[in-house]
Amino acid sequence: MYFARVVGTVVCSTRVPAWTGQRTLLLQPTDVEGNDQGRWLVAVDLVSAAQGQRVFYVRGREAANALADPDNPADAAIVGIVDEVRASAWATPGDA
Repeated sequence: MYFARVVGTVVCSTRVPAWTGQRTLLLQPTDVEGNDQGRWLVAVDLVSAAQGQRVFYVRGREAANALADPDNPADAAIVGIVDEVRASAWATPGDA
């Protein structure tokens, strides 16, 4: 799973039938602290996220499997809204 911030909505006149009833949102990937990382991407919204909210998302086959029809072409799906990140619980490589 990856962290991101919702930066907008993507409006489509025609969609894949498996995405009927699902919104697509524009995401800015972030690191654990919320700093921007990489390029924007579009994800299917499964949790009713709002603009400006921090979310976590999955990519690839996990994104397609998150929808009711696992044979859909989703490459990214929002699966949770971040309430809090407790950085002290994260161990860095090499910590003993």
